Amino acid sequence: MTATVAGTLELSVAEIVEAAPGVRSITLTAADGGELPGFVPGSHLVVDAGGRANAYSLTSDGVAPTTYSVSVLRVPDGAGGSRWLHDELRRGDTVTAHLPRSTFAPVSRARRHLLVAGGIGVTPIVSHLRAARTRRQEAQVLYVFREGYGAHVDDVVALTDGSAELLHDRQAFFARLRRVLTEQPLGTHLYVCGPAAMTDAVLETAAALGWPCSRMHHERFGVDALDPGDPFTVELTSTGATLEVPSGTSLLEALEGAGLDVPNLCRQGVCGECRLSVTAGKPLHRDLFLSEDEKAAAECVMACVSRADGPTLEIAL
Repeated sequence: MTATVAGTLELSVAEIVEAAPGVRSITLTAADGGELPGFVPGSHLVVDAGGRANAYSLTSDGVAPTTYSVSVLRVPDGAGGSRWLHDELRRGDTVTAHLPRSTFAPVSRARRHLLVAGGIGVTPIVSHLRAARTRRQEAQVLYVFREGYGAHVDDVVALTDGSAELLHDRQAFFARLRRVLTEQPLGTHLYVCGPAAMTDAVLETAAALGWPCSRMHHERFGVDALDPGDPFTVELTSTGATLEVPSGTSLLEALEGAGLDVPNLCRQGVCGECRLSVTAGKPLHRDLFLSEDEKAAAECVMACVSRADGPTLEIAL
């Protein structure tokens, strides 16, 4: 097994392919030639992309993997991680990544899987499809993307034996989606990944048709631009000290500014690494990691994006 330090892996870039306009597929192997840890379908890999930790869905097979593969959409106005992977990374380079982690795994007891992808949101869907094929489970796919800009189209077609439905028109997609949602047998689980607006619309459509929350699953690739939020005060239970968190400054940044070391990776509300226990006050959840039940419990907060829903928040730190 490849040696890890503090849960990290040293990976070598084995291959780079331009999978679609603006999408680069990167194949990684263990830098020391050793084995790679297996992973659950729907897992992502947090990669150090030029000093920025970004999470990317794994598209390769997670059973005894010899390689990891991720596909990265270039985001010109993003934080810079995708630009670095597109412009700076070369075959033979070494990158550091954290162990694969899953927040979007398929439900093993599901009778059938309905997989809906939009744009680069197809990446975890490919992983789900590989697993469904291996386990001989039923899977139906709707994949909507701008014509000429679809990544992993060949993989999706091959893994479904040509039954995947590829759509390019938004209206046609939602018309077809509504019909497909009404045709599913009892026990089907829905999985959706894509742009926020599309994901929300798919989930709202399913809910309106009577789908229970327990059978709807989704993943996003990071929070959209957040408003700066209201200022609040955070109290630390270990010392009783208080810190002011100004508007436009995250809780994580405020804690780091006070010299406190808070584990973190993505800083986008996706990975769950910066989770802190809440002992008093009400969090204003803005992450994409916690379930609705966990958010309602108000017992923890993701420091990188979430804030206080009120003047104060007390955390176990």
